[in-house]
Amino acid sequence: MDLDGQAENVKHLEFIQGVITRVANSSFLIKGWTLTVTAALLGFAAQGSSRRLTLIGLVAVVGFWVLDAFYLRQERLYRKLYDDVRRDLDFERFSMDVRPYRKAVPLWRVLFSRTLLVFYGALVLVTLAILIFAPIVQKIR
Repeated sequence: MDLDGQAENVKHLEFIQGVITRVANSSFLIKGWTLTVTAALLGFAAQGSSRRLTLIGLVAVVGFWVLDAFYLRQERLYRKLYDDVRRDLDFERFSMDVRPYRKAVPLWRVLFSRTLLVFYGALVLVTLAILIFAPIVQKIR
């Protein structure tokens, strides 16, 4: 590879790394919003024993889970593109097309990855526990 080709390759890698950084930041922000929204909804639900608010909290957790999985999948797709550019495989320069990697990174596998399953699974379990046991506690009082 000539000097111009190396410079283009480095610039291409910088572009891809920028996308990976933005996507990872979005995933981080989603986790923060998930905790904030879920805690608020479950707090209000626990005070007033509102099953509706608890169900809304459960839907919110699942929605954030899917959105976070989408961003994590995007991050993994761009990491695969980064690896191919780094290895200098033959493809169009400055291409940001990740479609060739979609089969290698299915959404369902990312959705149930260990990192997401622990975080969102715990929130789903807590929400379900509140949904099931809050009415029982209210009757005891």
